Amino acid sequence: MEKKDDQPQEAHPEDKERAPDLNALFPGKEYDLNHLFPDEGTRKLLYELRRNKRDIERFIKNLHFEEE
Repeated sequence: MEKKDDQPQEAHPEDKERAPDLNALFPGKEYDLNHLFPDEGTRKLLYELRRNKRDIERFIKNLHFEEE
């Protein structure tokens, strides 16, 4: 058997990401998005979708810039 570090398998607090604040991510909504989506996994998914959308929009903008 392989011997691993004596430290437990728990994630270190500084390594663990907190769930993003959806109210800050999607401003201007009249309702509390954090309350609407209390699950941390769902919040992270929405954050990733928003980030991917931004990356795709940048990519498309760069394509149009190179064409000109």
